[in-house]
This record gives sequence, structure tokens and C-alpha cells, in this order.
Amino acid sequence: MGEAKRRKQTGAPPPKKTSSKKPLIIGVSVLVLAAVLVGVFFLTAAPTPTSDELPVAGPNADAFPAQLDQYGVSVGAADAPVVVREFADYQCPACSLFASASKRLKQEYVEAGQVRFVYFDLPLQQHQNAFPAAQATRCAGDQGAYWEMHERLYDSQTEWSGSNDPVATFTRYGNDLGLEERRFRRCMTTELHREAVEASRRVAMQLQVSSTPTVLVDNIRLTRPGWGQLSAVVERELAKATK
Repeated sequence: MGEAKRRKQTGAPPPKKTSSKKPLIIGVSVLVLAAVLVGVFFLTAAPTPTSDELPVAGPNADAFPAQLDQYGVSVGAADAPVVVREFADYQCPACSLFASASKRLKQEYVEAGQVRFVYFDLPLQQHQNAFPAAQATRCAGDQGAYWEMHERLYDSQTEWSGSNDPVATFTRYGNDLGLEERRFRRCMTTELHREAVEASRRVAMQLQVSSTPTVLVDNIRLTRPGWGQLSAVVERELAKATK
């Protein structure tokens, strides 16, 4: 039956054509995925150590005041030719992303004696659980498990960041790491390491560091904190140190 004849007999308007939004949604999803992959590439892809795109120290830049390292937590040989320093907040999502790079740094360069790594606590005011998290790592450090707790907090960041009882969660992590529970909990509830964390934060203020993560290779501040740039700058500085 023709359309005109059908309308004449039924009085019904012609059916409306509907367009599917599925191709549009798929297209947008593809673009978002592509943007994420590009971002990951730029953070992880290593430029050559001789690349002009790598950051350098500013003109007449002073060396990092090494005496301040006592307020952070260090790992690696005291005489390592290169020192990497990170100012970070355990509740900061970008710091969690960088954690995989710092872990790899310790495995590939620190254990080889080429790099010393120093972590400074910079808990930000807007993150309610960042300060207790910083204390938790230091309490774990009293039992020889600082870096194990450090990695656990970053790996589980989404679990505890919004917790109303972070001490209970951190105590559970301590149990998983084999820590003596009463000692760990007492360290947390008495805030045994509050002053140490505050001192680390004062170092950041003294150096005018306000964002996290801020990563320095000797006195060179990374512009894209991630494994790609980190490893390239470390390689460049190691080459200079061995000449």
C-alpha cells in the first residue's frame, strides 16, 4: 500500500525516522581512549638522554641542599652519583601514577648503586587522609617495612582515600605485611611521627614546592614526571658523572 493511500485510509501521520546515537557514542569512546593512550605514551616513552626536549637546571641554579635529605626517607648508596628526590602526597592520584616509575627506579638504578632515592612527605590540606598515610609509612618503617607500606598505600589508594577510619585500614595493611599490630597501632594513635612529617612538609615550603608529585633529578625538576622522562634524565646525568 502506498504511503498516501495509507494515510488516507488510516489518518495516521507517516512514521518518524529515528537516527541511532550508537555510532556517535562509539566515536566519542574511541577518541577518549586514544587521548588516554597518548597521555600514557608521553609519560612512559623514554626520549633519548641527549634529547633537547629534556629539562635542564636553570642558569646558575644552586645544587639541591643535601642536608635537607635527613627530613625525607632515603634508600640507596650514600655516594650514588645521582640523587632523585620526590615530594609527594599519598592521596594524590598523580603521585599514585608516578609510584610505578619510582618503584622501577629503585629496581633498576638504586639497587645497582647508581641512584639514591629520597621521598619527602608533602600531605596537602585538601586530602584528609594524606597525613595519617604519611605517618603509617613511618610507623611501618619502625618495623623495617617503610617501602613495603609505601607501595601498598599507592597500590590501594582508592580503597583508603575516602575512609572515615584510615588507621583501621592501615593497621590491616600492617598485618598483611607481618607487622606487630599493637606496636603499629600505638604508633599511629599517639602520632609518634607527626613532627617528622611536619618537618618534611616544611622542607617543601622552604623550597617553594607546592604541587605533587614534584620530582627532581639532582637539581633538575622534571616537567613530565613519569618513567620516560625520569629514566632519560637519570641516564644523561649518570653519563656526565662518569666522565
